[in-house]
Amino acid sequence: MARSSLYISERLRSLSGELSGALGDLGTFLPYVIAITGAGVLAPTPVFLGFAAGYALVALVYKAPIAVQPMKAVGALVIAGSLTAPEIAWTGATIGAFLLMFSASARLDKVARAIPQSVVTGLQVGLGLMLGMVAVGLMAAQWVLAIPALAVLALSLIWGRGPWAVIVVGASALLAPASDPVLVIAAPYADVSIRAVLSGIAAQLPLTLLNAVVVAAAVTRSLYPSRASLVSQRRLAATSGALNLLLVPFGALPMCHGAGGIAAHHRFGARGIGAPLTMAALCVAAALTGQDVMRWLTMIPMPVVGALLAYAAADLVLSRRMFDARADCRPVIGVAAIMTVALGAGAGLVAGLAAEAVRVQLRRRRQIIDTQR
Repeated sequence: MARSSLYISERLRSLSGELSGALGDLGTFLPYVIAITGAGVLAPTPVFLGFAAGYALVALVYKAPIAVQPMKAVGALVIAGSLTAPEIAWTGATIGAFLLMFSASARLDKVARAIPQSVVTGLQVGLGLMLGMVAVGLMAAQWVLAIPALAVLALSLIWGRGPWAVIVVGASALLAPASDPVLVIAAPYADVSIRAVLSGIAAQLPLTLLNAVVVAAAVTRSLYPSRASLVSQRRLAATSGALNLLLVPFGALPMCHGAGGIAAHHRFGARGIGAPLTMAALCVAAALTGQDVMRWLTMIPMPVVGALLAYAAADLVLSRRMFDARADCRPVIGVAAIMTVALGAGAGLVAGLAAEAVRVQLRRRRQIIDTQR
């Protein structure tokens, strides 16, 4: 009887964690989806069906809560009005084709292994700081909502698999004042600007290769060591590439496996396929309800979304690798992180590699001096 009770308790705790963890990445998911579909650039049905397919694929291939997020650089260009719907389709499909080509080559693994751990950690910290800045901006609009949300989410530090994200999102939507219906109109056909498409590819592809392939693989193996054999840079590139090449031309939003989203799912209790399957089911339901789900999503206050994002950012910045790093590696981590925040992941990679080269040279000189004494 005692074993049966223990088993039921563990199953309930696991279910609670999967449900809460499924909603843990709303901080990066909602702002882009609401802004782009609410403005009528893309229709909500194909956008949500794209994410549903992505999370179903993740559950099938990785058997772990790997995030499926909007591509941030492309999303920012869309929100700024720099990309039309046809240009989004060409941009996403082209990036998808590049990712599939990278995944087919063993050189991707060689390149990934050539990047020192100190540099990868610095990129991870920089991305976390960038997410944190976005979170603060969202929460600053109404701290009176953000602080209670942060307090409830902080309970995840005590019981990591509690339904804290579910409680926060559900309560904020139920208690929010009713909003006007969201006008959702699919964008009409427009001429495709090759220059706009190339700018989207140039802005997004390096970020995707670093954050959604190299760093995402490192974060996943750190958080889910039992799934390490299923996760590789090439496999992450392949699934991201397939989703974009096959779905974005039909109205989906360009997607990737962001490291911050992986950390967010884990932070709020996701450990297995329950979270991605839950997200897939929710996205299918959202696709079927169309404008009604947009009305509900816009009821979730942005400060609450910012609170969710803040915890995802903290997980990236305060990772185990950050604390386990050797003293002489920490300046490298700092350089890569600062340059990532200032100029983007590409600049962070270059600066981090340069700083690591300097560190190695200094270390060799010290060793030579020590041997001569």
